[in-house]
Amino acid sequence: MDEVRLETDRLILRWFREDDFPAYLSMAQDPEVMKFLTGAPQPETEAWKAMAAHIGHWYFRGYGVWAVEEKSTGKLVGRIGLMNPAGWPGFECGWTLARESWGKGYATEGAQRALEYAFTELDRDHVISLIAPANINSIKVAERLGEKVEGETELLGKQVLIYGISRDEWKARH
Repeated sequence: MDEVRLETDRLILRWFREDDFPAYLSMAQDPEVMKFLTGAPQPETEAWKAMAAHIGHWYFRGYGVWAVEEKSTGKLVGRIGLMNPAGWPGFECGWTLARESWGKGYATEGAQRALEYAFTELDRDHVISLIAPANINSIKVAERLGEKVEGETELLGKQVLIYGISRDEWKARH
């Protein structure tokens, strides 16, 4: 399988590499970053499994989560991508950035490129984002992407809002 690599003005979205692990682990062990995801920092073994699962998702589904690299520095700043693992409520676009990269517009920029890929290259009709109700920053990203609340569900023992956008809604914005 060939790597799917995307670019934006400031970011490279690429597959994870083993040398990304120290930066990935740092993000996964930051309590503020993990607050709305796992609720607590991840131990090293769990962070490793999570990063490996991103690669496995590409293998099984043909799409997945990208490592987000800042073009200007070459530094790993987060993860953004498309997922629909077994038991998931739908085809999701998600984002998680290291705290030092918050507030730069990277989540919106990278997720917008991932949505474009989902609608144009993967021919998806609808994409969701699952967001904790208290995660105001991610809600703002979803709204900037044109997503609207479509409902709520329980995911991994937590209530989350289901934001979503159709291909037609996305096309109308672009």
